[in-house]
Amino acid sequence: MKKQNFNNKVDGFSKLSKEEKIAWVKSIYFHDNQKSDKLLKQYWNENVDLQKIHDEFAENTISNFYLPLGIAPNFLIDGKDYTIPMAIEESSVIAAACKVAKFWRKRGGFKTTILNFKKTGQVHFIFKGEKKKLFDFFKNLKPLLYKECEEISSNMTKRGGGIIDIELIDKTTDIPNYYQLNATFDTVDSMGANFINSSLEQFAKTLIKESNLNSTFSKKEKNIEVIMSILSNYVPECLVRAEVSCSIEELSEDKEFNGNKFAQKFLQAIQIAKTQTVRAVTHNKGIMNGVDSVVIATGNDFRAVEAGVHAYASKNGSYTSLSDVSISNDVFTFSIELPISLGTVGGITNLHPLVKWSLNLLGNPSGKELMRIVAVAGLSQNFGALKSLITSGIQKGHMKMHLINILNTLNVNDYEKKELVNHFKNNIVSYSATKKALINLRRNEL
Repeated sequence: MKKQNFNNKVDGFSKLSKEEKIAWVKSIYFHDNQKSDKLLKQYWNENVDLQKIHDEFAENTISNFYLPLGIAPNFLIDGKDYTIPMAIEESSVIAAACKVAKFWRKRGGFKTTILNFKKTGQVHFIFKGEKKKLFDFFKNLKPLLYKECEEISSNMTKRGGGIIDIELIDKTTDIPNYYQLNATFDTVDSMGANFINSSLEQFAKTLIKESNLNSTFSKKEKNIEVIMSILSNYVPECLVRAEVSCSIEELSEDKEFNGNKFAQKFLQAIQIAKTQTVRAVTHNKGIMNGVDSVVIATGNDFRAVEAGVHAYASKNGSYTSLSDVSISNDVFTFSIELPISLGTVGGITNLHPLVKWSLNLLGNPSGKELMRIVAVAGLSQNFGALKSLITSGIQKGHMKMHLINILNTLNVNDYEKKELVNHFKNNIVSYSATKKALINLRRNEL
C-alpha cells in the first residue's frame, strides 16, 4: 500500500462520478492495488436503482458498508408477541436477547409505559436591553409565532401533532445577554427533525422582524442577534419506561444461585452501576447494544439517541445507571427509563428496503410503540449481561459466541469448525488457545 500523502488536495471531489472517486482514492492511497477496486465494487448492489438510493443517502459514496441483520423472537411486550430486528456486529448481543426474551416470557413478559412524548428545540439569541421589556414583548409575540408557522405545521397538525408550547427563557446567568425561545413539539410518528428545525427558523425570522417594528425597544434593543435555531437531541420529556417483575422464588433457575441470592447480587450490581462511573459507562453501553441495534434496523438516528440517553444518565450531576431494581414483598422488579425520539415515517423509512422490512416485521408500529420496543431491547440486554456477570462471568458466553469469528479469521474448513466448536464446549476460548487447538487438530489429521 502506498504511503499516504496528506498534501494531495483535490477540488470538486463531490462532482466526480463514483468510478472517478474510486480511481482517485486508488491513485493516491492504494497505487496500483486492484484489490481495493474489487473490494469496494464487490459490495455494490446489483440492482442499479437500489444502489442509486443507497448512494444518495450520503455524500461521496463509493460502496456499501454492511452490518448483519438478525432477529430475536419470543418477546412478549404488553401482552403482544414481537420478533425484534437487530442490526449489530457484536456476536453475543442477539443471542443474549433471545435467551432473555424466553426467560421473561415465562414470567409474564415486559410491561411498558410512555411517560411523555414531547420534543424540544431552541432559538438561541442575544438581546442587549431591559429584561422586562423583552418579556412584555414576548407576550404579544407568542401568538404571532404560532400564526406565522401555520403553513409549516399544517400537515403535522392534521396528524395530531404540532407545536405544543413556546416560552422565553432567561439564560443571562450562563452567558451575558443570552436568551432562548424554547419550543416543545409533538411529531407523532415521525422523528420530526425537519419540521422542528423549519419551525424554529421561522420563529427566528418572526422574532427579528417584530423586534424591529416594536416601538418600545431602543435602537440597541431592536438589534437582536440570532445565534442559531436548532432542535435538541436531549429529550427528557420524550420518555419511555420498561420493566419486568416476578417473585424472588421464580428467579431460582440456576443451580448455583437460589432466587434470593440472585436477587441480592443483582441489586448490588445495580448499586455499583448507580454510584461508580467506571462501571456505569460499561453498564449503559450494554443497554445501548440493544437500543442501537433496533434503532439502526428501523432507520432511526442512533447517534442522536446515544447523545440524549447519555445526557439523561448524567441529569443529576453524575453519570449513573440507566436501569434500576427494587425488591419489595419478595417481588423482584427490574426497570429502565429512556429518553428516545424515534420515527416510523419519513427519513429513510420509506426508502431503505430492509428498514421497511424491519418495520413490517414489527407490525408497522407507531412512533410510541417503537419507543416501547426499543426500551425493552435495552432492558433485556442489561438483564442478560448482569445475569452473566453475577453468575458464570461475562467471558464464558461472550467468547463462545466470539469463537466463530476467531475460526473464520483462521480460515478453517467446515469439518475443523465443527470439531473446534465441540472442543471449546468445555475449554476456555481465546485466540491463542483456538490457534493451538487448530494446529493440534491438523497434526492429528495428517
